Amino acid sequence: MIKKVLTLLFSALFILAGNNVLAKKHPVNRVDPANWFVELPNPNLELIISQEGIGNSTATVNYTGVSVVKTETPTNPNYLYLTLHISKDCKPGIVPIILKKDKKEYLINYELKSRRAKGKYAQGVKPEDLIYLIMPDRFANGDYSNDIIRNTNEPSINRDSMYWRHGGDIKGIINHLDYLQNLGITSLWLNPVQENNQPKTSYHGYAITDHYTIDSRLGSNKDYIALVDSLHARDMKMVMDIVPNHIGNEHYLFKELPSADWVNQWDKFTRTTYRAPTLLDPYVSAKDLKTFNDGWFDYHMPDLNQKNPHVANYLTQSYIWWVETAGVDDFRIDTYAYPDQEYMSKLGKELKEAFPEMNMFGEIWEHGVTVQSFFADGFSSRNDMNSNLPGVIDFQVYNAINDALTKPFGWTDGVARIYYTLAKDILYKDAMRNVTFLDNHDLSRFYSVVGEDIRKFKMGVAFLLTMRGIPSVYYGTEILMTGFSNPDGLVRSDFSGGWKEDKQDKFQASGRTELENEAVNYFSSIANWRKSSEAATNGKLMQFVPEKSIYVYFRYTDSEKVMVVMNAANDAQTLDLKRFDEMTQGKTSGKEISSGKVIDLTKSINLEPWSVQVLELK
Repeated sequence: MIKKVLTLLFSALFILAGNNVLAKKHPVNRVDPANWFVELPNPNLELIISQEGIGNSTATVNYTGVSVVKTETPTNPNYLYLTLHISKDCKPGIVPIILKKDKKEYLINYELKSRRAKGKYAQGVKPEDLIYLIMPDRFANGDYSNDIIRNTNEPSINRDSMYWRHGGDIKGIINHLDYLQNLGITSLWLNPVQENNQPKTSYHGYAITDHYTIDSRLGSNKDYIALVDSLHARDMKMVMDIVPNHIGNEHYLFKELPSADWVNQWDKFTRTTYRAPTLLDPYVSAKDLKTFNDGWFDYHMPDLNQKNPHVANYLTQSYIWWVETAGVDDFRIDTYAYPDQEYMSKLGKELKEAFPEMNMFGEIWEHGVTVQSFFADGFSSRNDMNSNLPGVIDFQVYNAINDALTKPFGWTDGVARIYYTLAKDILYKDAMRNVTFLDNHDLSRFYSVVGEDIRKFKMGVAFLLTMRGIPSVYYGTEILMTGFSNPDGLVRSDFSGGWKEDKQDKFQASGRTELENEAVNYFSSIANWRKSSEAATNGKLMQFVPEKSIYVYFRYTDSEKVMVVMNAANDAQTLDLKRFDEMTQGKTSGKEISSGKVIDLTKSINLEPWSVQVLELK
């Protein structure tokens, strides 16, 4: 009898224990994105849930305004795709998501947040802005405690090596916002700041290993948000650099692929041809097209397959998340031509629907205006699939100004190349949205290109800050930093003064040479003047056919005119102004912006060799 009672008792305890096991809710390893937002135009959200054996789970949600659309299990059973519908009237809060698999339950307390209040975010960069491109690791070290992070794949720094990390970070940038604002900068563009946990050359940021986390060597998500908030407090903006084409091979979604088609697979390593014309070539080889589209950018940069809808959702949602989380104002899109173009069109459309003021611009590092303009929205032969890309990084104008300052004048050469390049603006829906530049993190330093000639430096700066489009300047250009991109690490040197051990502080006038101060003063004089010049920023453009190495153009509105005169010759010249009377009529003088001198426009003007004059007409 006692034995029977004990048996029943143990059976009851076992049943109760079993029920407790069923009742226990387990956490999951990871959910991307970790939270989301109500009142976005796209009501559907796809979560990627990572947990051993989570595949084929069923999902239930008990929250007003949120419903389960579907669950999908990829070939890897350690992932689950969960699509939720978030209605227009859904309120912010914690959404309990319960996943059931066999006898096990998982609980995800998923947070839905309010969108940011309208105002200083997603503002978009515009022609009145001046963008400053910074490679964070090489600009300034504001927090020495994050120089070496032991659990990373590259836990070391070496400022003597162009390939290793140097210790620059987000706090270093925050510490120098006064310098940037005084210089005339209105927007920052940072090379990618998300985690790049790669074993080599991880400093540049273009091999992302976690789309939702700031690299710990640069700071934290909170640090990044603090930087954006600091910019907005100064009426400045933040441009985030995004990379939809590829990831780093240490990314968790590559190390354990959800499915084989998450990336473009080859029998052996196949590099892209880097030949974007294959996308518009009417005679293209199918093999060439596939190699360009699906080839990898490099051995350690797997090529993402945006045709896979889950890859597409993952990327798009990460970009929206950063805008709402950090208050990002715009996107620069890396290697724009390389991802699937149908996806890129959809990405542009969805971002514009969510953030109407954004003015995304893409990197089109190609040859010729036709190829470059093909990727900007409104290109005539792409009406069946508009790119929805407002602007491009204008490599053709970059090539033209470099030729103008380094090659002899000819029918199409020297300053004539600027004329011919701009005449092709007819191919763009709105060339004013293109981003112009003199150099960047992949190209030789402008001051080196022009032979370290301060006269040519000033000509380039004046052109950049008065030409159509949105100007962008690479960090250190204003202090005459030098270097040729062979290899590219040579143009990514540290900004002297950004490290406490630096002997010279180039952020301060006292730490710069006389020539460097001349360059900074010239740059800042025009950069700060253009803030109040509607003509120089948003005015129309009229250019005149170059003659005798002299190139003249005007930026103008109904009430304001700016005249720019460039003499790209080794000799002094005299310019007769009668030819320009359609723009100068009624104007008797012009104030030269950098010097403050008043120029008499009723007679010919004298031009020094390799000189530029920016005249505000009176």
